[in-house]
Amino acid sequence: MELHGKKIAILAEQLYQEVELWYPLYRFKEAGAEVIVVAPEAGKTYASKLGYPVKSDKAAAEVTAADFDALIVPGGFSPDYMRRNAAMVQLVKAITEQGKVVAAICHGPWMLCSADVLQGKRATSFFSIKADLVHAGAQWVDEEVVRDGNLITSRQPDDLPAFCREVIAALIQVPAGV
Repeated sequence: MELHGKKIAILAEQLYQEVELWYPLYRFKEAGAEVIVVAPEAGKTYASKLGYPVKSDKAAAEVTAADFDALIVPGGFSPDYMRRNAAMVQLVKAITEQGKVVAAICHGPWMLCSADVLQGKRATSFFSIKADLVHAGAQWVDEEVVRDGNLITSRQPDDLPAFCREVIAALIQVPAGV
């Protein structure tokens, strides 16, 4: 399996976008990765925009960047709640600074803004938060998936196949865009 031995954190908070959390979770498990749902509290259930539940495995305050090979930030309205939690923001910042894969989709790049890791990077997002990324120092582009170093971003649920392919490629050290 292409991701055997890799550990991936997927962040969760209330009002997450369903497929942006569940599609990567199952895709990366299918590829052999251990996937851990990280949220403000361990063992708590968080409801999606449509009420679909996800139960967290770990609290952000009880994990470190060293615990993971990659981190995924789904969209929906959850990133606005995630960035209110200092431990979640610090985890994104630390994993990014360690050069590990950090991937955010839709409104997920709000966490990259809050972690102050976008300066000089090419990135994309849902169009409504373009100004937030630009103000955080990113060069915003309208593409289905953008990989700049260890940061991977996508715009919306329709981009999930390209988003997941790029995360997998980055984790197995395949050059961007292949």
